[in-house]
Amino acid sequence: MRFLVMIVGLWACLAGAVQAQCAGRDLRPALSAPQKQMVQAHLAATPYAKGNHWKAVRGSQVLHLIGTIHLADDRLAPSVARLKPLIEGADRLLLEMTDAEEAQLMASMGTNPEFLVLQDTTLVELLGDDWPQLAQALSDRGIPPAMGSKMQPWYLSMLLSLPSCMKSLLVDDNGLDTQLERIADQAGVPTQALEPFDTGFRAFADVPMDLQMVMIRSALGDDQVQEDLFETMVNAYFEEAHVESVFVMQMLTPEMTSLSQQEADRIDAVTQTALLDDRNRAWIPVIEAVMAQAKGPVVAAFGAGHLGGEAGVLNLLKAQGFTLTRSEF
Repeated sequence: MRFLVMIVGLWACLAGAVQAQCAGRDLRPALSAPQKQMVQAHLAATPYAKGNHWKAVRGSQVLHLIGTIHLADDRLAPSVARLKPLIEGADRLLLEMTDAEEAQLMASMGTNPEFLVLQDTTLVELLGDDWPQLAQALSDRGIPPAMGSKMQPWYLSMLLSLPSCMKSLLVDDNGLDTQLERIADQAGVPTQALEPFDTGFRAFADVPMDLQMVMIRSALGDDQVQEDLFETMVNAYFEEAHVESVFVMQMLTPEMTSLSQQEADRIDAVTQTALLDDRNRAWIPVIEAVMAQAKGPVVAAFGAGHLGGEAGVLNLLKAQGFTLTRSEF
């Protein structure tokens, strides 16, 4: 799914918001020796823990899997240049969300306000004494508190997890998915979505309300913490260390936010299942159907977090008889 396309739209509509420079630091070098050992043990036990580009072959079928980042970053340029001939020669490009699905999502937001807006209450009532802190966090990001008070908590928890310095990158909307789709369009290569347009957002909306409130309270911390977590995530992506990124962030979240270990574990379990594992499994039949009809190589590009793990797309394809080889990114 494109990186929170609804948030992109929201930032784009907020005139006069100040754009700051991000000053986060990569948290991995400062990990303790025991923490580093935990990271290495986790990586060793996780299938396909590294690599942003994999080639899957089964008989005459060839499928390239590209792990993407949904943010604009100048460091993407060399990878885009290397992947361009691959996209231009593909039978089809599969994405989490194409331009067509994005248009459907934006239209749905306009016709189904309950998707984003609380119907019978407000966050002022739900948060009680914590509301002033949320109101300030919204103001800091250029969002009128009166508008924010009516938003679904799952949506605001995503919004607040983004440092205010990220606004310019979000409005740019030039992540790897977008750039690859542009190449495909220019080359006349058909594109197709891996899932219905609202799948990812429905998964968020189905998170129990009490857990949504935990998520929103946890996002009310120091903006510097969010900047550090994002810097860690982005640096790990360009090192093609997507599994390490997720594990380090999960490990540090209870230390750096108001979440208890139990709350953090619960959020991790729910989001891992709904946003990654379930969607990964649902993508496999879509990929198989495309591969059965393709007359040449197929490229599938989606968030790098979907690649590795027992229920990652790569391991699921291995179970379908594909042989996987890491390729240059």
